[in-house]
Amino acid sequence: MEDVPKLPIPGKRNILITSALPYVNNVPHLGNIIGCVLSADVYARYCRLRGYNAIYICGTDEYGTATETKALEENCTPKEICDKYHAIHKEVYEWFDISFDKFGRTSTPEQTEVCQAIFNKLFENNFLSENTMQQLYCDTCQKFLADRLVEGSCPFPECNYDSARGDQCEKCGKLLNPTELKDPRCKVCRTTPRIRDTDHLFIELPLLKDRLEKYIEETSVTGSWSQNAIQTTKAWLKEGLRQRCITRDLKWGVPVPHEKYKDKVFYVWFDAPIGYVSITSCYTSEWEKWWKNPENVELYQFMGKDNVPFHTVMFPSTQLGTGENWTLMKTISVTEYLNYEDGKFSKSKGVGVFGNDVKDTNIPVEVWRYYLLTNRPEVSDTLFTWTDLQAKLTGELLNNLGNFVNRVLSFIAKPEPAGYGSVIPDAPGAESHPLTQSLAKDVGKFVDEYIKAMEKVKLKQGLKMAMTISNAGNAYLQETQFWKLFKEDKPSCAIVIRTAAGLVYLLAQLLEPFMPSFSREVFKQLNLPLKFSLSDEGIASRLWEILPPGHRIGTPQPLFKELKDEEMQQYKDKFAGSQSDRLARDVVAADMAEQLKKTKLSEAKKQKAASKGAGKSKAQPDATREITMARLDIRVGKILKAEKHPNADSLYVEQIDVGGGEIRTVVSGLVKYIPLEEMQNRMVCVLCNLKPSKMRDIMSQAMVLAASSSDGSKVELVEPPESAVIGERVRFAGHEGEPDDVLNPKKKVWETLLVDLNTNENLVACYKDLPFTTDAGVCKVSSISNGTIR
Repeated sequence: MEDVPKLPIPGKRNILITSALPYVNNVPHLGNIIGCVLSADVYARYCRLRGYNAIYICGTDEYGTATETKALEENCTPKEICDKYHAIHKEVYEWFDISFDKFGRTSTPEQTEVCQAIFNKLFENNFLSENTMQQLYCDTCQKFLADRLVEGSCPFPECNYDSARGDQCEKCGKLLNPTELKDPRCKVCRTTPRIRDTDHLFIELPLLKDRLEKYIEETSVTGSWSQNAIQTTKAWLKEGLRQRCITRDLKWGVPVPHEKYKDKVFYVWFDAPIGYVSITSCYTSEWEKWWKNPENVELYQFMGKDNVPFHTVMFPSTQLGTGENWTLMKTISVTEYLNYEDGKFSKSKGVGVFGNDVKDTNIPVEVWRYYLLTNRPEVSDTLFTWTDLQAKLTGELLNNLGNFVNRVLSFIAKPEPAGYGSVIPDAPGAESHPLTQSLAKDVGKFVDEYIKAMEKVKLKQGLKMAMTISNAGNAYLQETQFWKLFKEDKPSCAIVIRTAAGLVYLLAQLLEPFMPSFSREVFKQLNLPLKFSLSDEGIASRLWEILPPGHRIGTPQPLFKELKDEEMQQYKDKFAGSQSDRLARDVVAADMAEQLKKTKLSEAKKQKAASKGAGKSKAQPDATREITMARLDIRVGKILKAEKHPNADSLYVEQIDVGGGEIRTVVSGLVKYIPLEEMQNRMVCVLCNLKPSKMRDIMSQAMVLAASSSDGSKVELVEPPESAVIGERVRFAGHEGEPDDVLNPKKKVWETLLVDLNTNENLVACYKDLPFTTDAGVCKVSSISNGTIR
């Protein structure tokens, strides 16, 4: 991004950001992009927005078996494969607006230098050992088979996946040795290999156990590691650390600097994480100021869940074993899997939408980034569907965000006397305008929540808060009825318009990490220089002062375009099956791009969207919808006050905040089970769309969810995580869609779903085996396992 490399600055927050190095033997798919490079890019942009001194390092992982295998398939050298796919990766990430400070590669002299230096330190410190190991040898191919050149059945009985790789089972995630596979076969010739002895070098992880565990215990807390990273790491440690082989019988890799092993190379798990360091050394010759400076540098790493043990166990062990003062990872952000329509994204099988496909759709990059980030699989797997992309584009980007910005700027741009002639009006008296002050107060809270979420790398929650601000802007325009004020009370209208223009500016700032192309376009329409900053946290309390009176804006244009049903179906059909299936089909939508350019939201839809604020995507009539958890409006709530029911000894009456400034009265039969003092200020899960019912003369407007033990003697509240946002909807993987406005008692929707609500052995609240999920984690009970929820 810059010609002069950035170095740590004393007294500032210096943040070193990496995303897992994408392997170079294929084109990245959308699951790879959201899991690694896009998530890290959002955080890197946020850091720059806040004025932190941050660099973002990534590159292609180029050594190892997979590259050799791909080279065999394409009848070329490993280097030619790497050159080809490095260029493809680079092009894809440039299109996605990824703001690397350095995007490098691991097949460099710098990688060899750093890797061998680390090896030598480990050797000097006696953390390496020599061992004869049994390895699979293919007589047909006349060579030892590296892990990824072997597949067979997973040896763990509970898994037994029949296409497990020799290094790791893709299904259960356990790391393997190839000789552990049942019914092994050579991936090249499909014959059964035999076991032969070969000498290799190992890192003695058990000798580093105490230091590693101390690091994990401390840093997982201070660095706020994501829950999935902690769980995976603890599971790994529980199984026990054992020595791990660091060399392989290959040619394509970093050579081992040891006479006996000079014909071998380093195993890719040892070699690849060192790529972060070597790529930084290609960025600046003073790389040690970033990587050997733990007092002044914070290391944040982003990856998918299958990469966790390499970053929380293997790489830190390697660093600790050198005895040098390395910058160790502070925070790890891990994603689960993004699934595609009715299956998994797969590079090897060519299933899903790939990075080089997105340009062909002519759907703009800001829409892709937004959709992937709203669907970021932070705590459980999420699903990419074309229908959902269309719904979010229409309901959230067009009808909420785009509608707000365009209404404000278009009104300012109207020639006088119908508007302001493109000039921001002066707005004296804003401090005493009630609706404006109320907006500023709300937006101030939302900005605080945005910053809190982003600091904890809760990216999806940060994006949600920014969109909530846009929603508040639409509501402000409706409540003030600025079009009437313009005719009847021009001074008040000027306050509203100048405040709303300030909110447009603020939204462009907050959304820059997520949709930089959107923010650039908004700044262009505001006629402002492209300088994004959120160093002033109090900006929300004086929205009307952001843009100076007399400032002339640019030309407003619609920011998003509608995706019609028939176009969405074309994409769905086009990307169905595998890539090879697609090539075999003679289905080419040649005029799709032209149609998309011509697509416009009708005036009628604009008016409808304006009147409904954020708007909602089309849904089936409640009477005909399938009964799924998507129909329930279960939200995170907080009991503000609980007291005994005046007319019933067994009932409590609670006042519960369910978000958006909405307080509901709820009557619950919990007196017998939970003391009154324990009901105060509790976070709870609230079913908000039951039909209100009168309970002993008090109308109950919702229902608090609680679990009971099998004998009914014990009842406990279902509790969201303490950091969950009040008003957030509780989700269930695979059950997407808008809830019913009010559940029809005659249709027995709640009664049908209720029978499958339970708590599992880990005290997690579930529908069948799907956890109650929030952006902050899953919802739980205190002690009732295998209970029923009502």
